[in-house]
Amino acid sequence: MKKTIAGMLIGIAVLGTSCKKYLDINTNPNQATSATPELILPQALTYTASVTNSYNSYGSQTGMYAANAGGYGGFGESITYNYTTSNTGLWGITYDNLEDYQAILNKTAGQDIYDYYNAAARVMKAYEFQLLVDAFNDVPYESALQGSNNLTPAYSSGKDIYKDLANQLDTAIALFNAGANVPGVTPLGSADVLFGGSATKWKKFANTLKLRLIIRGGDKVDFANKTFSSDGFLTTDALVNPGYNRDNGKQNPAWNTWAYGYTGSAANKAWMPSKFIFGFYDGNTIIDTARGTAIYFKFPNTGINQLGVESNNLVSSPTGSFWFSGTDRDGTANGNQVGILKGPDAGQPLMLASESYFLQAEAALKGIITDGDPAVLFDKGITAAFNYTFQLPDGSVSEDIPALVTKYKADNSSKYLVNFALANTTDKKEEAIITQKFIALNFVNGQEAWNEYRRTHYPTIVPGGTGYQTFASTVSESTRPDKLPTRIMYPVSESTYNGANVPTGIAPFTSLIFWAQ
Repeated sequence: MKKTIAGMLIGIAVLGTSCKKYLDINTNPNQATSATPELILPQALTYTASVTNSYNSYGSQTGMYAANAGGYGGFGESITYNYTTSNTGLWGITYDNLEDYQAILNKTAGQDIYDYYNAAARVMKAYEFQLLVDAFNDVPYESALQGSNNLTPAYSSGKDIYKDLANQLDTAIALFNAGANVPGVTPLGSADVLFGGSATKWKKFANTLKLRLIIRGGDKVDFANKTFSSDGFLTTDALVNPGYNRDNGKQNPAWNTWAYGYTGSAANKAWMPSKFIFGFYDGNTIIDTARGTAIYFKFPNTGINQLGVESNNLVSSPTGSFWFSGTDRDGTANGNQVGILKGPDAGQPLMLASESYFLQAEAALKGIITDGDPAVLFDKGITAAFNYTFQLPDGSVSEDIPALVTKYKADNSSKYLVNFALANTTDKKEEAIITQKFIALNFVNGQEAWNEYRRTHYPTIVPGGTGYQTFASTVSESTRPDKLPTRIMYPVSESTYNGANVPTGIAPFTSLIFWAQ
């Protein structure tokens, strides 16, 4: 008999939220609490890492990066895409986390000595509200996060939220700058488990998030200010690490979801690599032996599948074990490996430097920024992507990255998806940028790859093609030409408790996020 997995895609995705919140201040963020900003921030950031892991699972499990493994059944809506309102996962955990950041804002309002904390909370609110808008479109925003003072918040349009998030990021940068001139300002210090207390990196992160908003919002959002501070954009990976370690039972959330629990118990084995993403390593689309070997166990003989195909003969690796690379196959020790799942002690990515460079490349191509060369930024994105793949949990890099990138380009010397100079039209240039971003985000930030596909329809797929040509499920019930869904549904809790405000007439195959096509 086949093993079964319960629920739909989003239910599975919530398995990524493995880190329990050790501080719960969310009954009403407007009420007094003894928790200080210094105590709330590290726990909020740690919870954001788990939230992001859940969104990664959601994006990856559309078939972009992951497909159902053999010997399991009960995938249901995960493979038909005919989503219902029964999921509550992403919605609940994101708003729960947002209340933490709102608590910081409430506690630091008007207190100059807490400018850095107020600024960091604004940046993280922007980060998480974009996650919500990109998944659900219109969501409670202006009247949300008021606890028991407003249990039925009105919904704001995704366009309006995007516009205000960009403004909030500008305010955050201004507060970081102002805080530098405040006598006795409270430093972020060890409370900052994302950037180690660096206000400069926070400002770069804010600029990069704003750039993502502006690119994705396009001409559909009337942004008040499309310029960026002189701090520039992220050049390093934004990784949360509060001290993840198997030995203290507080592991990296991706490792905890997809590899092993802290006791060494097996995590989720019901998913395996999709043929579609595998084709960008094994030569069916692009040849990339270096990263293929780093990411996948016994590449190129790793077990792969197309979403929707159910067979007892499918296994996730040649040994019937997990698909990820490395020698730690029993979960009894901290990992020390390259690839995607690096170990229980690795940092959890909120945004990769490669994504930052690819955003800049597209922005330079479209004239959103004027101080960068798309070709140079494109190559920097590829280099940063290789760098992350071959980065060990301690931050060291195991290979000669420039040499690997040079070989990658030579092995694909005729392909414009790798060699930007061969992209002889604007459309091909954009396709190359988004496709390389898709490769860089493989099972790291799957939601961003999924968002970019819905915005641009890159990487290019062949509807009805083989698993190497399309990532759409073979049993998709979607009525769209590409056989893919357009969105997930609002949770049933909203229609139950906030029915007067929740949008109606939403459908998974016809209702678009405002920036999508």
